Amino acid sequence: MKTYVLPLALLALAVPQGLRAEQSFTVTPTEVVDWKAVYGQIEAKDSIAARARLGGTLTELSVTEGDLVQAGQPIGKVVDEKIAFQLSAIDAQIAALQAQLANAQTELKRGQELSARGITTTQALDALRTQVNVYMSQIEAQQASRKVTEQQATEGEVLAPISGRVLSVPVAKGAVVMAGETVATVGGGGFFLRISVPERFTATLKEGDAIHIDGAKGAIDGKLVKVYPLIAGGRVDADVEVPDLDSEFVQARVLVRLPLARREAILVPATAISTRSGLDFVRVRAGEGTVERAVVPGDHRDENGTDMVEIITGLTGGEEVVTE
Repeated sequence: MKTYVLPLALLALAVPQGLRAEQSFTVTPTEVVDWKAVYGQIEAKDSIAARARLGGTLTELSVTEGDLVQAGQPIGKVVDEKIAFQLSAIDAQIAALQAQLANAQTELKRGQELSARGITTTQALDALRTQVNVYMSQIEAQQASRKVTEQQATEGEVLAPISGRVLSVPVAKGAVVMAGETVATVGGGGFFLRISVPERFTATLKEGDAIHIDGAKGAIDGKLVKVYPLIAGGRVDADVEVPDLDSEFVQARVLVRLPLARREAILVPATAISTRSGLDFVRVRAGEGTVERAVVPGDHRDENGTDMVEIITGLTGGEEVVTE
């Protein structure tokens, strides 16, 4: 006697539809968030120029764009050749004054000897003493002027103002720079995303809102930390704080998704929708049986790991949708 085994699929077809186990889903309005995609730029929180404190020739330049520097690190050197001549001139003036001082001190000593013997007057002795004091004061003034010039020479070093990454170097080695001119721009203090949003959406932007960022290493979450009050060109700027933001390329553009509106929507599992002849249907329980109803589906949304589809028209809250 032969035994025939039907495939499980055929056995399932052999069971009447009314006897199959059906799973259902009760439709309830669910709050959903509408997202808008905009582009943001990676910006440094602090962007400070390393400026030349001395006018002259840039003889040394040790950094280029993209280098990491520490606060106070020498990144260049400006040399003003006039400073050496100024120091030489001051030294010559000091030497001349010292010679005049030595002569005035000799005259004062001679005048004191003559005054002790009653040959010269007290007035003449006071004049000699005053002359000595004048020369001493002039020497002190020149020495102070020399210290100022020496300090100017030490200010030829260009120092990094903060720790961070060099963003731009607008000059080259050998260039003539003026005092206060930018030698390099350093970005530091952390990095964030700067976004520009059309002004019609400003009312929906709230500080602290969660932001989705599509980065090169995958999707990450951020937080809206600041919305600027100034609207320029019909757009408003806002800052998004992102942990572990890739700052290798500053001002790189990154796709950001902003929460712009919250509303109620009808969501059903994607498995509940069937498509025939270009139309989408769902099975809705009606009394003891079910009926197929045409619907217009919208976007897919991930709800707790389940693929849900928004139903734009065709269903209302409270109906029971058969999923199996």
